[in-house]
Amino acid sequence: MSKKNTLVLASNSPRRRQLFALGGWDFKVIVADVDETPLEGETPKDYVIRLAQAKAFVIQPRAESDAVIIGSDTTVVDGNEILGKPVNEADAEQMLKQLRGRTHQVFTGVALLRASDGAMVTEMSITAVPMRNYSDEEMRAYIQTGDPMDKAGAYAIQHPDFQPVAAMEGCYAGVMGLPLCHILRALSRFEISPAADVPAACQSLLKYQCPVSSAILSGETVS
Repeated sequence: MSKKNTLVLASNSPRRRQLFALGGWDFKVIVADVDETPLEGETPKDYVIRLAQAKAFVIQPRAESDAVIIGSDTTVVDGNEILGKPVNEADAEQMLKQLRGRTHQVFTGVALLRASDGAMVTEMSITAVPMRNYSDEEMRAYIQTGDPMDKAGAYAIQHPDFQPVAAMEGCYAGVMGLPLCHILRALSRFEISPAADVPAACQSLLKYQCPVSSAILSGETVS
């Protein structure tokens, strides 16, 4: 990686920080606070890309002039319905009941902004997520942990006890909030390379044999 670039992750998410660190980069974290209300008639794809861009732009005045800022936003989509973070436990229960035993999609938009000239690169990860048929008791015990309350769709795919997902064939990291192979592809546009084998490190951390990594890195559109 060129020394002239400072990487800034525009996120308060510990999951995104953990994933981004797998690249071996030196990076800073600056929290981006943006309104996440969907616009009327906005598609899920437009919604997550808009918020990822907004997070990058809101950080720009606080970042160094040589910075490349990484913004990311994730949402759960059931049909055409955007499921954001639950407002309370009852809302979390309603979302988890709605998703139970069915397949939905997780959209994660990524926006990379070069502070010096405003150049922007965007990426999109769309992953089908089949949920298992968890019981009401499992669901309510999970809600009582408080974990669903800051998660789109009211769940974390990686939760060790609840384990809400039956099986998956897409980007696990994208469902967690930061699709690393898409990040690598976007950073390469700014001639920034990782200092580690990111796909191998990601799969080792998540204990997941990723079937889409090679296709994404080769430039294919993967949904």
